[in-house]
Amino acid sequence: GGGPNRIGQGIEFDYCCCHAAFALADLGVESIMVNCNPETVSTDFDTSDRLYFEPLTAEDVLEIVRVERSKGTLLGVIVQYGGQTPLKLAATLDAEGVPLLGTSFDAIDLAEDRERFQKLVAGLGLRQPKNTIAATREGAVAAAAAAGYPLVTRPSYVLGGRAMEIVRDEEGLRRYLATAQIEISEEAPLLLDSYLDNATEVDVDAICDGEDVFIAGVMEHIEEAGIHSGDSACSLPPYSLPEAIVKELEAQTARLARSLGVVGLVNVQYAIKGEDIYILEVNPRASRTVPFVAKTIALPIAGLGVKVMAGVKLAGLDLKRPAISHMAVKEVVFPFARFPGVDTVLGPEMRSTGEAMGIDRDFDRARAKSLIGVGARIPLSGCVFVSLKDSDKPLMVGAARRLLTMGFTIIATEGTAAFFRQHDLDVKRVNKVLEGRPHIVDALKNGDVQMVFNTTEGAQSVKDSRSIRTTALSQKIPCITTATGARSTVRAIEAMRAGALTVTPLQEYRN
Repeated sequence: GGGPNRIGQGIEFDYCCCHAAFALADLGVESIMVNCNPETVSTDFDTSDRLYFEPLTAEDVLEIVRVERSKGTLLGVIVQYGGQTPLKLAATLDAEGVPLLGTSFDAIDLAEDRERFQKLVAGLGLRQPKNTIAATREGAVAAAAAAGYPLVTRPSYVLGGRAMEIVRDEEGLRRYLATAQIEISEEAPLLLDSYLDNATEVDVDAICDGEDVFIAGVMEHIEEAGIHSGDSACSLPPYSLPEAIVKELEAQTARLARSLGVVGLVNVQYAIKGEDIYILEVNPRASRTVPFVAKTIALPIAGLGVKVMAGVKLAGLDLKRPAISHMAVKEVVFPFARFPGVDTVLGPEMRSTGEAMGIDRDFDRARAKSLIGVGARIPLSGCVFVSLKDSDKPLMVGAARRLLTMGFTIIATEGTAAFFRQHDLDVKRVNKVLEGRPHIVDALKNGDVQMVFNTTEGAQSVKDSRSIRTTALSQKIPCITTATGARSTVRAIEAMRAGALTVTPLQEYRN
């Protein structure tokens, strides 16, 4: 099981564990669940053949293994389905001679160890963002200076992007190294990736039996690369990627899975900049997107992955990915309403606690349904406040023009307003908080604004604009902090204004 729920370690993994138990039952194999979370379905009495309600520590699990071996033959332990908590037990279990079902411990370690993985990717002739590795904190400062900023910090052996951050200068890196609670050593090096600005991130889920690979789903993120995959909305199938790019992503995923010797599920994350494909990371385990993919393509991929781990070949399963004529969009749920004063700006460390799914025949309507599903109060008229970092301003001209065409009014801070006026957009200027009253926070509190688009970068800009985002949160005004998220929201508004969204049974989409 997945152990206690926390951000980054959620119920998606419990879904995978339950389907693993069901698949083993289909094969006539007795399943034993080890978990300590009473909130989960995996700890229900009828999910597995036996349940040990125990902590997921090496000591407890090894004791359970000893007891079970005394009762019969232990075929193996599955650690890849419960997220990072059980995955961290793989080294100890392997050292104690406990058989791991599916992907070997060495393959798991190869994908988790940033330095070993870097060598694998280079050997395959595939691309990673320009990066460097550090084994000490001072070494990280020197390596970053040589590589150049901005950089994304990626510690080894973490889930949910814990302690990942975008650093834009040496001061930011030193602050990160002083405050992040991470181990940096030869055994757990810190990877410093070049940050790919305005790149598109993609998730690919697949099943591999060591030889053949079945691509279950290619998901295009709505938020740009640099936002944690768990915090980004995504679309299956991709809503804007060219078919040639999708085919290449599938081919690279198959090569990586075979090279790692994956047996079971694997997840690969990519960033696409122009025509170039960069590998961000490979997870030789069940990912949090598995339930979303399974629901979209109508195949129980978690259960199928376990059958492969138990020795069934993909050829014997006769899998064919269905040709789907609908779009599915996953939108995320954030807990910000429970934490007054917290900043809602997104980054590489995961902050979401749930998700909803919207399905329709086209992307815009599916996106609209997903926003409704997470409780977003998206307006169909009124006033939108826009304040953008410089690199996002050209990206938002088209969306702003569409808002005005729909009858919205737009207010913006000086720089954004001036840029929009250069493109013949009728935008009113509003003061920043530092420029004196009446300012944007007053407008938010007075109910004059129905939606906020605010993108920012750099420590000072984030600090200066924080009051805008926290006020929007307290006033329950939708606040979108990425340009790609804002543009897709405008498309969703157009879809909602064009006509009522229809409710269609899932079976009709699948037929």
